[in-house]
Amino acid sequence: MAIADNSTDGSLHGVMRFVRSLAGFVVVVALTFLGLLAITFFIGRVVPIDPVLSVVGDRATQEQYDAAKIAMGLDRPLIVQFFSYVGNVLGGDLGQSVSTNRAVAADLVRVFPATLELATLGIIIGVLLGVPMGVAAAVYQGRAADQIIRVLALLGYSVPAFWLGLVGLAVFYAGLGWVAGPGRIDIFYDGIVPPVTGLLLIDSLIAGDTDIFFNALDHIALPAVILGFFSLAYIARMTRSFMLDQLGQEYVTTARVKGVAEWRVIWVHAFAPIRVPLITVIGLSYAGLLEGSVMIETVFSWPGIGNYLTVALLNADMNAVLGATLVIGSVFIFINKISDVLYRILDPRSRS
Repeated sequence: MAIADNSTDGSLHGVMRFVRSLAGFVVVVALTFLGLLAITFFIGRVVPIDPVLSVVGDRATQEQYDAAKIAMGLDRPLIVQFFSYVGNVLGGDLGQSVSTNRAVAADLVRVFPATLELATLGIIIGVLLGVPMGVAAAVYQGRAADQIIRVLALLGYSVPAFWLGLVGLAVFYAGLGWVAGPGRIDIFYDGIVPPVTGLLLIDSLIAGDTDIFFNALDHIALPAVILGFFSLAYIARMTRSFMLDQLGQEYVTTARVKGVAEWRVIWVHAFAPIRVPLITVIGLSYAGLLEGSVMIETVFSWPGIGNYLTVALLNADMNAVLGATLVIGSVFIFINKISDVLYRILDPRSRS
């Protein structure tokens, strides 16, 4: 009977610990999101752009200007505006876009999948190439392979994205004709595939249209490789640093002395412990691609959130700017928390 009671107490303790952990997670996410809302709101109030003028135009009379200001709620105290803004955002209302004359939320739902597709392909390239390159650089430290990989990583940090995009278009599109040009798809294929996920590669496969799939793949190849190169640089550099630390540990030396195969020493003994910090590195790199693809999307006329944000800035469309900024910030929060969960799953020590 005592054993049963102990078992029940242990189960109850485990449930309570899970509930406390979940509650803490929700509170942290809510506070972070509230901070993000505050930042985007006050950015919209301090930038030297008059949201009223962007709506009524610079030829409006003072009466028209004042009426629009009251209609937009900008005559109320700042704190009242902020709580109204929070309520609208939580209700899914990000305002109306001056550029498209549509709801900003609807615009973001339309353009975000294009950025998600491009960034996802970019991070896949970055991980598949960056991790092995980082491992190789650590294993062959100081040799030719290490030097070459370090130079490539340095280029990934220092070369401007817009310049690399323009050079890529000039060489591989205009010069060699190996890839398709700007845009997400050829104009005569546009609108044929019904949107299911918003990801054109997946939607074309769902529709069974291989011609559109390969055309979309031809268009996304170059910008995805360029984004992958930038993520590769960061991932390879961090992987090399983590691996060098592990290869210098005593247990690795012991494994080699015992005659363990070198591939097993590298990929089982040394690489296994770095998987946990690599998750954070890859997560941050992925979020960076989702947020930092503005220049690439502009160069390649990619209809994603980066291009949408650029057009909104040029048109002083503050509702669209703040909405896009809010989505990007929310993506950072989401990916960061997912990385934290994966970290806890792979490393039981962090659960305490």
